[in-house]
Amino acid sequence: MDQSTAKVNSDHLSFTELGLPTSVQRAIDELEFKACTPVQSQVLPYSLSQHDVCAQANTGTGKTAAFLATILAQHIEFPLQQANPIGSPRALILAPTRELTMQIKQDMNALSKHTKIRSLAVVGGKKIKEQHDKLTKHPIEVLIATPGRLLDFMGQGLLDLSRVEILVIDEADRMLDMGFIPDVRRIVRQTPERRRRQTMFFSATFNDDVRRLIDQWMFEPVRIEIPSESIAADSIDQRFWIVGRDEKPQILFEFMTRSNPSRTLIFVNRRSEVKKVMKSLQRRNVSCEGLSGDMPQRKRTAALTRFKSGKTRHIVATDVAGRGLHVEGITHVVNYDLPDIVEDYVHRIGRTGRAGAEGISISFVSESDGFVLPELEELLGKKLDCTVPSYDLS
Repeated sequence: MDQSTAKVNSDHLSFTELGLPTSVQRAIDELEFKACTPVQSQVLPYSLSQHDVCAQANTGTGKTAAFLATILAQHIEFPLQQANPIGSPRALILAPTRELTMQIKQDMNALSKHTKIRSLAVVGGKKIKEQHDKLTKHPIEVLIATPGRLLDFMGQGLLDLSRVEILVIDEADRMLDMGFIPDVRRIVRQTPERRRRQTMFFSATFNDDVRRLIDQWMFEPVRIEIPSESIAADSIDQRFWIVGRDEKPQILFEFMTRSNPSRTLIFVNRRSEVKKVMKSLQRRNVSCEGLSGDMPQRKRTAALTRFKSGKTRHIVATDVAGRGLHVEGITHVVNYDLPDIVEDYVHRIGRTGRAGAEGISISFVSESDGFVLPELEELLGKKLDCTVPSYDLS
């Protein structure tokens, strides 16, 4: 098949129509997944038929379930007569951040609970001995990893990627932004030649750099693009407030106290700003925590756990920390800074308004970041109405 753009009728496609193995369908039923999301409806008919697939998809669109269901189905339908040696996975999933890797592992646990398929997440910031022991004790069918820690284990001779049947590269654009592509290249070279493996490739954008990677790593892929008009959920009320740069701390405080949001994710662009904004709120008796890439993994995991459980209601985070952050019930997203990369706006606001719930996003537009607006309007396909702050969010 020549590389093409897939057009699948996604209006009524359900998981039961896909003919998934009984054990996988049972887990999907228990998770109460009924109709496929647009990404799932377009990816699964091809990926389950072992085509290479590259899809434009943000976190929160259901892409993780699409590639995990594919991996599980193919492992079950094409069992090995003899298990691979220890350290020789059948499927490899690469993700840019520890949080996203652990979220994929959590989703894998849920979808594979009625199977005997073993999976393992290997990430930096966690105790290497614990991961080492799990990797060397039993054969692992599905390995989920960040590039750095995976290369560590490869360097120790603990991994053989020559038997990988399915390769998933998630959030490729983020890999590029974070400078991971040289490491990913080294890893991909150790897997079978692209004609002898299935590759699934996901990216929020298909820019020229991403397209070059697709050409290098994939064999006649089906390309799936979500129409731009559906890129931001209709369930999210998007508001843009005109705010002076020096007024941001006061406006944020007034919003938090006067509107009293139930659960808020506040995005800033720099790691140094996380602590600054967090301390500003705490000094004014607004309880919150921070998440940034330079925090020790133990502290990040603990903060996420408290946020997910509701013990912490408000989090200040960078985009790196926000990647892979799946928390139900986030009612508000605040863009304290508009993102430097406009596509990240859609990812950020997608943390709210999930699973049909309504959500509100508020973006501060100041003299230092207002230049992003024209690009953002082009991305969203509409003129944005910037107003003075209003704390009536009913």
